[in-house]
Amino acid sequence: MNKLRQLHLYLGCIFAPVLIFFAVTGSWQLFGLHRGTKDGSYNPPTAFVVLSDIHQYQHVSQANFHSGTPLRYFFLAAAVGLVLTTTLGIIMAFRYSRSKVSVVLCLLAGMAVPAAILLIYG
Repeated sequence: MNKLRQLHLYLGCIFAPVLIFFAVTGSWQLFGLHRGTKDGSYNPPTAFVVLSDIHQYQHVSQANFHSGTPLRYFFLAAAVGLVLTTTLGIIMAFRYSRSKVSVVLCLLAGMAVPAAILLIYG
């Protein structure tokens, strides 16, 4: 069990910065804050545009969109790391939680809430 915690800890620490990066840049992309308006009433900050390009295309210039870049492979590793650490976190929740029912209810809520929102507003 100690090895499970250590693996979760180290993978989490390796990939935490890039996951925070994706969460932050993705959050402003949800509202289109990385794109200017056609009428010119909103011009995004340069940092929003540059960081959003990195988020979307894994490099600053969109010229080489289809080519593999080292950053693209690192982001793929981060995605795999996120899935792995999340799975380890769920396993640890079941192993170390006093109430397995609470863990199941939280997991079900995490699936049901977005599904309900999609059904209602999708």
